[in-house]
Amino acid sequence: MFSPEGPSLRELAVQALSSVEHGYDLLAPKFDHTPFRTPDPLLDAVATALRRIGPFDDGLDLCCGTGAGLDVLSRVCRTSVTGLDFSAGMLDVARRRAGADGPPVSLVRADARALPFGAAFDLVVSFGALGHFLPRELPVLFAQAHSVLRPGGSFAFPVLAPPRPSTPAYWTLLGFDAVMRVRNAVWRPPFVMYYRAFRLGDVQRELDRAGFETRTQALEEFGRRDDGSPRVRLVVARRVPDPRPLSPGPGAQPADGSVNS
Repeated sequence: MFSPEGPSLRELAVQALSSVEHGYDLLAPKFDHTPFRTPDPLLDAVATALRRIGPFDDGLDLCCGTGAGLDVLSRVCRTSVTGLDFSAGMLDVARRRAGADGPPVSLVRADARALPFGAAFDLVVSFGALGHFLPRELPVLFAQAHSVLRPGGSFAFPVLAPPRPSTPAYWTLLGFDAVMRVRNAVWRPPFVMYYRAFRLGDVQRELDRAGFETRTQALEEFGRRDDGSPRVRLVVARRVPDPRPLSPGPGAQPADGSVNS
């Protein structure tokens, strides 16, 4: 299916009836030959935009999959690149494809909702993974991304404009989400992948609540729709630098007015 190297319909069906983690373990060897893999033109456009925002030292690819986003980080980060995913199969593929050029690459198996890092990164990116989280999980996910960024660091990811109801793509995604909801209602474990649940307005609101300063910029490489809105945006959420406490001047007294002897 998709290409001679891609998964068969039967393999996709087995994946869809598994958990998210095990399903991607099964799909990993052929994932790069499916439409689910972020296309290279989008990765290149994000890398170009991030170069204008940088420079960055240490970068993290959240839910890195087979490592396509690691190539972006290798182009914009100077010191280190880390990929994190909870699928061992996807990480195995990412490990084999990691190039020798650029900063050193580390791969970590963990849950994006419980990151095993302190504030160690200047840049966190994610490509095509946020549809695997339910809307109610976004606050935890964004709080985790905020916690691993150094003050002033950025969390960046591309968002595609939703298709119009008059287009076949709209009904295809609507049908896909409906099938997934029926599947999860009657089959366990659930497989979370909802394309239409990830809405830009909701995302911006939750990023603001997590403590980010958020802006978007058009990726003009993909043009604009008839109404002038961009087809693809890059969301850039910046962790606000912590305010520095004012140093007490000579003769300053404690806030309670007491005087130390």
